[in-house]
Amino acid sequence: MTVELTMRVRPDAEGSAEWSEVSRIAVQLLDHLNSKDVQERIRQAKKPGKSSEGIQDAFLGYATSLGFASEAKGLFADASLALRPDHYKPLESSGILLEVARGRVTNNNLDLHHLCKVHLCPSADYLFLMVPGEVKNSSTRNEYLSVKRRLNGFFEEGMTTNVRGLCLFGY
Repeated sequence: MTVELTMRVRPDAEGSAEWSEVSRIAVQLLDHLNSKDVQERIRQAKKPGKSSEGIQDAFLGYATSLGFASEAKGLFADASLALRPDHYKPLESSGILLEVARGRVTNNNLDLHHLCKVHLCPSADYLFLMVPGEVKNSSTRNEYLSVKRRLNGFFEEGMTTNVRGLCLFGY
């Protein structure tokens, strides 16, 4: 059960120093997620009836060492939106929202919800989204592949969204 990573970037952000930093951080996180200890913790947290907090707990210490802060407040200009990410990492002129989903991602449109969070957040232009592969008790066979297909189009030439890049982790 290796964690997979798919990275997508808008054509106008490809090759930028910022995207280089974001993709480097994604690969570091991926390496950590694929360590033996973390893999076992993820396997235990993926059992039916568990919440996404168990997945977060499996890697949170490492994410913190990379500069992610838990549930950062005040990132959205419009406070009435009442949005808050699972984790946030500031960059020099932008930031990364890290969101962890446990199940029913596509049934509840959580992938689109998290993408919209980044679109609405003036402090972030990048999304690290963690979704399960196979989910027991779900009508979707592989959430990771479904989310990958759905979000791919947002990074094609001519799309207008504030999200510059996506790092999709399938656990």
